[in-house]
Amino acid sequence: MRSEEDIEMLSRVISFDEVVKTSIETFRNTFGTEPDLAARAPGRVNLIGEHVDYNDGFVLPMALQLGTVIVGKRNGTESTCDVVTCAEGIQEGSKRAQFDSSAIAKGSPKWLNYVKGVMFHFRKPVPGFNAVIHTNVPVGSGLSSSAALEVATLTFLERLTGHRVESDAEGAKVCQRAEHTFANVPCGIMDQLIAIGGRADHALLIDCRILATEPIPFQAPHLAVLICNSNVKHELSSSEYPVRRKQCQQALELMGLDSYRDATLDHLKALQNANEVLVRRARHVITEIQRTTEAAEALKANDFVKMGRLMKESHRSLSEDFEVSCHEVDMLVEATLEAPGVLGSRMTGGGFGGCTVTLLERAALADVVMHVDTLYSRKTGGKYRARFYHAQAGNGSHPLDLSPYLN
Repeated sequence: MRSEEDIEMLSRVISFDEVVKTSIETFRNTFGTEPDLAARAPGRVNLIGEHVDYNDGFVLPMALQLGTVIVGKRNGTESTCDVVTCAEGIQEGSKRAQFDSSAIAKGSPKWLNYVKGVMFHFRKPVPGFNAVIHTNVPVGSGLSSSAALEVATLTFLERLTGHRVESDAEGAKVCQRAEHTFANVPCGIMDQLIAIGGRADHALLIDCRILATEPIPFQAPHLAVLICNSNVKHELSSSEYPVRRKQCQQALELMGLDSYRDATLDHLKALQNANEVLVRRARHVITEIQRTTEAAEALKANDFVKMGRLMKESHRSLSEDFEVSCHEVDMLVEATLEAPGVLGSRMTGGGFGGCTVTLLERAALADVVMHVDTLYSRKTGGKYRARFYHAQAGNGSHPLDLSPYLN
């Protein structure tokens, strides 16, 4: 039996306290003063319901304790913004940039476009400010580091200006527009909604057609949720994501429907003369929406065996029908399902790399980590080494009190 300290060793994730402390220290060293405002937003893991948020479906994510922090203060100028990132995984451009909040335009560095996009769609005057961004959400892993940054920015702007968006749904729309227009990623709205509305010890069932949410209790001390990062990077804006979205819409139109919520497997008959690819794309969406509603009911009933089965079916559909997995992630799922104590495992996030999410017996957690770590490394010929995160459902975005860190 391995200890849970082994998991921490393999994950190599800096603590949230270290994220905040490093942010403050960087701000102090860069700007010669202390920050007086801070905001935090979490990453997320989607338990089930993949690639259906932009198809009017249901999704079942939970907010993570991993998150993104922005610390800052007004700098006394009318509109000059000076922003620094400490995030790992930033491969291009400078980690510090200045821009004018009264004339926002996307450009380089790419990471700043997420901040600029939220400011642009916030639609309120933003005074000049200095800020430092830091995170322990792995960038490009499928845990929604982008939405965490967007929502943290929105929460920071609300504190900076005193203006609040009218609802969680409206805030999520602001952040989604930012990603569409400034990052050129045609994402759904799940990531932004869970980053705003997450609740500790709960998953969140989101109806993506009407943006209604229902907290689903997820308290099972004998179980654990394990995230495994394949360390295969994905970049949605240059991947097949926009292609999948277009294919889903084409299939919907051929079926003569306005929404996938009205679709059943019988409607696939209307696609019999269409490209087989469209049949498979639509089949995934229809069955994944059904699996997600069943999963929410399974959690309510504490039927975790059924939840695990639905997760396995979801991965098979994502890999074979929607074709958004990859060889390494499939190997990671296979290796995980071989381990004793595992109830279910699937890819999570946009795909083409990134992470898997696994439901398992808590007593088996450390042994499963060691089994998967060894097997995955061997199967990839040592090219990739997985990282592991013991996920616990956390709260959504909120202002952060800096006083404990400054005293």
